[in-house]
Amino acid sequence: MKLILAIVSNDDSAGVSSALTKQRFSVTRLATTGGFLMSGNTTLLVGTEDEKVDTAISIISENSRKRTKMVPSTASFSAGMYAGMPVEVAVGGATIFVMNVERFEKV
Repeated sequence: MKLILAIVSNDDSAGVSSALTKQRFSVTRLATTGGFLMSGNTTLLVGTEDEKVDTAISIISENSRKRTKMVPSTASFSAGMYAGMPVEVAVGGATIFVMNVERFEKV
């Protein structure tokens, strides 16, 4: 048995969890915050049999899209002045971890 942790954008989380549920995967959603942009995201916990891991990852990939976002960065000018200069960064997609589950019980 495997445990899949998938970190996805809040914008994609409903679609990803719905698509997984339609394919009979059990999904638990956790509200989390990313470190780089300090923006909200969702961590999905999916427990599944070893042979279904690739299917789950495909579903997550198909429903998590990457996009670009303009974020302010800090640029220093002379005389100690700072100004926020917008920078385009890639956001979205999914970060996926697959772990072995030594024991599973549903009580």
